[in-house]
Amino acid sequence: MRTPWIVGLLTAVLLLGACGDPSDGPAPAPPAPGVPRAATTHQRAPSSPDASPAVVAPRVLYLGDSLAVEAQRVLGQELRRELRATYTSAPYPGTTPCDYLEGTGKKSLVPDRDKAAALVRALHPDVVVLQFWGNAWDFTWCMDGISHAASPRKYFSRYRADLRRLTGQISAAGGERRPRIVWVAQGPDPITPDRVRRVNELYAGQAAASGDVVADAGATVAPSGARYTWAQYLPCTSYEHEHPDYCTEPARDRTALHLDKDYLHFCLAPTTPRPRPCPVRSPGILRMAREVTRVIGRSPAG
Repeated sequence: MRTPWIVGLLTAVLLLGACGDPSDGPAPAPPAPGVPRAATTHQRAPSSPDASPAVVAPRVLYLGDSLAVEAQRVLGQELRRELRATYTSAPYPGTTPCDYLEGTGKKSLVPDRDKAAALVRALHPDVVVLQFWGNAWDFTWCMDGISHAASPRKYFSRYRADLRRLTGQISAAGGERRPRIVWVAQGPDPITPDRVRRVNELYAGQAAASGDVVADAGATVAPSGARYTWAQYLPCTSYEHEHPDYCTEPARDRTALHLDKDYLHFCLAPTTPRPRPCPVRSPGILRMAREVTRVIGRSPAG
């Protein structure tokens, strides 16, 4: 009975590195300012004569793994539209918090120029958004071979320690203008649901300890009343009804969150070897981006 899940796990390992555009060309994306395809992007919202002078536009830095790679364009669009934010993204597929730590050298998937502390010193963000599914397969060198499957205890202990170290490095780099950290809580995992729950608890614990916040974006892609139950489809929200392109099956009043063969990512385009921002309208990505934007808008920076 476990065979389908084993196959799914192996598929996910192969897909962890990317969510990109389909080979036959992407569908048109929602009208909004584009984001360059470079690993690191930087954009300021255009000034508007109608913008409220009471709103202070935040400077937001977005770091993370393949979930952040696929979501970076949409999150930037939401932040610029809703908060007039200045936005920079530097996600790398397959990463976990230790990859963004300074001092990891060649054992990291993130180059030194894009380490969290280095970018904080260079960009002086008000908010740093960190989104990690919680690499559990010994996929990245900096985990030193520790995986959830081999030793859950060591995995959670190491993950907790890395959250503390990353928070400390970001805080030190910010100095007197320490940025507020927003940890993104992840959606359900059908293979190891308790692992994601415990990872999210680590995010909440670290946020509470350092005066930061959690954006429970994962709850927006979980069934109501079943936070850690995975679902490929969910009922369309009122927003999705108002914007029908995001309600993929209106006749059944439901929308797709995942492709049939990828339970992890939310991009509704097949993955490609080269990771890129998701090129098609994808309800799961938008749901999560809207929640992160809402939390940033309600949380004072610094």
